[in-house]
Amino acid sequence: MTATIDDTIRIDTVVGAGDGALLELPAGATLRIVDLHGNQAVDTLLYDAHDVDNRYSAFDTVREQGAVYLTTGSRLLSTRLDELAVISDDTCGRHDTIGGACAQESNVIRYGEHTRHQHACRQTFLRYGAPAGIGQRQLGHNINFFMNVPVQPDGALKFDDGLSGPGKYVELRASRDLLVLISNCPQLNNPCNGWDPTPVRLIGRWA
Repeated sequence: MTATIDDTIRIDTVVGAGDGALLELPAGATLRIVDLHGNQAVDTLLYDAHDVDNRYSAFDTVREQGAVYLTTGSRLLSTRLDELAVISDDTCGRHDTIGGACAQESNVIRYGEHTRHQHACRQTFLRYGAPAGIGQRQLGHNINFFMNVPVQPDGALKFDDGLSGPGKYVELRASRDLLVLISNCPQLNNPCNGWDPTPVRLIGRWA
């Protein structure tokens, strides 16, 4: 049997633990994020490719869908209530969008002064977002794909082991031209990465 080449694959890259990426997707494209080893949190922000101030809003997404967690069918909305993307496929089943991204400052508050100089997702966002004009004012609450953050009865958040496994994936379908900003989380101080950050694979497809 002759192997066929999928000529719709335009992006196929592995992002190392703690590294990041900035991807540009045309409307209608899909982006599959593959958890290669399992239990890895992938912090993600979405932007209108033509106006980075029109960015993903966790608050509006949660309110409009009436659910705290994201999965297949979830509409990812912007601060202007524009639909940026839809989760079109999901083999993990639940993703967090309220826990936020780790930062050096929050690490110190949560885990102690010894964590002050550990690398964090906020740094990765700023580094990879800079060429597109994404700075501190354009950062907001992000999506944490594969991350498990149960909401307690008193409203508190708990960072638990992820629900993902090797090879599980989530796929987004772009509803408009998008910039996707990713930090493959380096967090070592809670179990969101199973205490061992690992690489993920990004596969983008469009005609």
